[in-house]
Amino acid sequence: MDWNQLISGKRFGLEEYHERKHERTYFQRDYDRLIFSSPFRRLQNKTQVFPLPGSIFVHNRLTHSLEVSCVGRSLGNNVAKVLMQRYPTGNVNLPEIGSIVSAACLAHDMGNPPFGHSGERAISAYFSEGTGMKWESYVREEGGRWDDFVHFEGNANAIRLLTHQFVGRRKGGFALTYSTLASIVKYPYASMFAGKKGKFGFFQSEEETYQCIAKELGIIPDPEDPHRFVRYPLVYLVEAADDICYQIMDIEDACKLHILTPDEAIDLMLGFFEGKRLAHIKEIMHMVNDTNEQLGYLRSCIVGLLVDECTNVFLENEAGLLDGTYRIPLIQHIGETARRAYERCAETACRKIYTAKEVLDIELAGYHIFSHLIDCLVEAVMNPNHAYSKLLLRRIPEQYDTTAPTTYGKIQCVLDYISGMTDVYALDLYRKITGMSLPAV
Repeated sequence: MDWNQLISGKRFGLEEYHERKHERTYFQRDYDRLIFSSPFRRLQNKTQVFPLPGSIFVHNRLTHSLEVSCVGRSLGNNVAKVLMQRYPTGNVNLPEIGSIVSAACLAHDMGNPPFGHSGERAISAYFSEGTGMKWESYVREEGGRWDDFVHFEGNANAIRLLTHQFVGRRKGGFALTYSTLASIVKYPYASMFAGKKGKFGFFQSEEETYQCIAKELGIIPDPEDPHRFVRYPLVYLVEAADDICYQIMDIEDACKLHILTPDEAIDLMLGFFEGKRLAHIKEIMHMVNDTNEQLGYLRSCIVGLLVDECTNVFLENEAGLLDGTYRIPLIQHIGETARRAYERCAETACRKIYTAKEVLDIELAGYHIFSHLIDCLVEAVMNPNHAYSKLLLRRIPEQYDTTAPTTYGKIQCVLDYISGMTDVYALDLYRKITGMSLPAV
C-alpha cells in the first residue's frame, strides 16, 4: 500500500460533487460532523463497563470516546511528524493523520448497542440460542447472511450507521472521508470469515461499501487469506488509543467504585515504570494526599508512556503495515516493563472488575431487556397487519425501513433501531410495552 493513495479527502457518497475550499481540512470537518451528530450525543447514556452513574461518575461511551480521540490525535501527530521526514515529497495530507485518527476514534463505538458489550452478546444470543433461531431458514433461503446476526458486531454496525442511506437521509450517510471510514474497520472481512472470536468488519448490506473504500485507498487483500483485506494502517493507531484508554480508565473507575482499593490501583499503575523514572513519579505523586489526584497523575504518565511506545512500534513496523505482513495490535509489541504491567492490568480487570456484581447486574438486565424488545419488534415487522403490530410499529422512527422486502432487511431494521437506543430509552421502552410503566394520567 502507498501513503499517496491511502490518505484521501474524497467523501463517501459525495464523490461527484466539487467541494469548495474551507479553512478546516476535510478530516477536521469529519471530526466536527461526528461531534455535532445525534448518534454521538447519545453515547452519553450508553454503558461503557459500569452502570451509568448515580453519585459516583464513571466513564460512559461518550467520555470514553472523547478520551480515545485525544490519545488517537497524539498518536497520529507523532506518526505524521516522522512520516513527513521520511517522505518529504509525499502525500500532502500526511500532516492530517492526527485529525483522521482522532475523528475515527470518536466514531469507533457509535455502532455499539446499549448496556456495553453485554448488549452485543445479548443480540447474538437471541439469534444463536434464543427465539430468534426460527428466522434462520427464512434468511438463508432468501440469500441473507445469518452470521451477521449470530455474531452481531458493534464495529460492523458503526460502518453501517456512518455510511447507510436511511429513509429520508442523504446518500453516503455521514459522508465522511474514505480515510476516516477505513480507520474504523478493525476486522476487514465479512461475518462468515469471523472465526472463533466472532469479529468482523461489515454486514452483508455494507460489503460493497467497504470494497469501494478499499479500492479507492488501495487497501490490499490479505496475502494469507484472499477472503479478507489487510487492515488499513491507521486502524492500528485507533486500536492502540482504545487499548490505552479502556484498560487504564477501567482501573481508575474500579477504584472509585471500591472494587479495587486505592493501594491496589496505585500498585498496578506504578508497575509501568522502573528505575529513576519510577522514583521520580513516586516523588511527584506523594506531593499530594488526595487519592484521585494521585491516580490522575499516574494515569497521565501512563498514557504519555504508552503513546510514545505505540508510536515507536508503528514506525518501526511501517513496511509490514503497508504490505500487510504486520498484524499484531501495537500494544502487544511495547517494551517489556510496560507490556507486563499492561497484561497485569488486563488480568486484574478480567478477574475482579468485569466479574463484579455491578457489571454482572447490567449484563443480566441487558439480556432480558434486549430479548424482549427484539422479540416484540421482529414479530411486529414480520406481521405488520396484526393489531398489536400496528401499534408497536408506530414507535419505530420513519428513518428505519420496516417494510424492507426481505427477512434479513426486516431484522436489520429492528437492530438499527435497538442498537441506536440509549440504556435509558431501551429500559423505558421495555417498561412501557410490558405494562410496567404507564404514562401519567
